Amino acid sequence: MDVAAVVFDLDGTLIDTEQLWDEVRRELAAADGRPWPEQATTAMMGMSTPEWSRHLVEEVGLRGTPADAARRTIDGMLAHYHRGLPVLPGAVEAVRRMHAAVGLLGAATSSPRVLLDAALAELGVSELFTATVSTEEVAAGKPAPDGYLACCEKLGVDPARAVAVEDSGNGIRSAAAAGMAVVAIPPHFHPPGADVLALATVLEDLSGLTAELLAELPAPRPR
Repeated sequence: MDVAAVVFDLDGTLIDTEQLWDEVRRELAAADGRPWPEQATTAMMGMSTPEWSRHLVEEVGLRGTPADAARRTIDGMLAHYHRGLPVLPGAVEAVRRMHAAVGLLGAATSSPRVLLDAALAELGVSELFTATVSTEEVAAGKPAPDGYLACCEKLGVDPARAVAVEDSGNGIRSAAAAGMAVVAIPPHFHPPGADVLALATVLEDLSGLTAELLAELPAPRPR
């Protein structure tokens, strides 16, 4: 495949925060005396800030407005970030390797802008990213393709010549729906099913994300 750009997801792909999001939200529900619904964790993976904050109020039952739920959650995440960002093994090296291979890097994440910028700065790779998109800045979060399409537009590349690096089922669906090739590194925390992983080239970890792999990727399915 002739790859023009690589677009990274953030949570669960570069930083080990998917479980942290879940812990913060569960703590808020417990503080408000609300039981945690069985499907809430997987339902919110990939949702944009307006979507998951509304879900926390309408489905989980947090007190206040969706804006209150978003503020409380983001404050909780920032507190964890300030105590030390949990970086996945090989994350910084993979970013630098992809930058050397293709030159154009993007990020398309469900994290709000404040957490996206804080994470890339903490990783020390902000200057390597030409375009970054938080799904709170587009019409719909993952699994809708909006975030990836917006990032490819900012990068000035055809999605069919871009590779997404993802971990979650909703993220894989989002990138595939955008018409991108997808590399998936499934997490131990709520891994995607085999049907979703069939949409991607699956790696064990970020060490397998190399220039050689990019060249060998099959072209994405037409949208």
